[in-house]
Amino acid sequence: MKYYIIIPTFNEEKFISLTLQSLVEQTVLPSKVVVVNDGSTDKTEEIIKSFVEKHAFISLVNKNSEAIHLPGSKVIHAFNKGLETVDDNYDFIVKADADLIFPPNYFETIINHFQSDSSIGMVGGFAYIEKNGEWILENLTDKDHIRGAFKAYRKACFEEIGGLKPAMGWDTVDELLCKFYNWKFVTDSSLQVKHLKPTGANYNQAARFKQGEAFYSLGYGFWITAIASLKLALLKKKPFLFFDYLQGFWKAKSAKKPLLVTSEQAKFIKKYRIHKIKEKIRIF
Repeated sequence: MKYYIIIPTFNEEKFISLTLQSLVEQTVLPSKVVVVNDGSTDKTEEIIKSFVEKHAFISLVNKNSEAIHLPGSKVIHAFNKGLETVDDNYDFIVKADADLIFPPNYFETIINHFQSDSSIGMVGGFAYIEKNGEWILENLTDKDHIRGAFKAYRKACFEEIGGLKPAMGWDTVDELLCKFYNWKFVTDSSLQVKHLKPTGANYNQAARFKQGEAFYSLGYGFWITAIASLKLALLKKKPFLFFDYLQGFWKAKSAKKPLLVTSEQAKFIKKYRIHKIKEKIRIF
């Protein structure tokens, strides 16, 4: 299968070479890797160019946007800029971060999953972070959620869900829309991706409010948002984040911000979330 990778990047001079090196060492190489340099002020562009000179399938796109790193919007605007530069002659497309090390068989294994079942729309592995000299699972989400740092989409699925939404919550809405359109998504625990920079390391309070806004934009409603906020705050071991998330939800609700989904999709999402909560309650 033919696949393209798009990597939004901003000031990643410490890690981008490790990410690109892990891609050129894949057992099945990508047909295209587009690195979108979004206004970096360090040596990121210089490092990318060194790979472009050696590998014909790697290209550089420069973009300039606001330097403020709010989760969701900046990275997906950069992704979409990269998407504009490629054709649609691919079997699946990958959104990847610039601070990862992929195992050599990562995309060969992704291909095997896609080929095993034509109804699989998304595939991904798991993120591992270094702690006390060991690589441990970055346990921030359910095991059936594919991290936004490395998502692979079958072309038909990617097109049906309408691509990626430039807002916080994009990496949840895509999976919920997969469910809505009857696509499957697969997580493979054998694929351990080294995540070199902890999630949210550079986020300020405004960014944390965005998480609550994201829950609102998915049509969760208050009670589902409260449960999701508490769970995420506890997973991050920062219980006071719960209040930031709720404040973000109420800010978005008061401003009557538009949802990322249609009213029909919002009803489906709410019903699905309630079902998942009931399942977990039964387990305990």
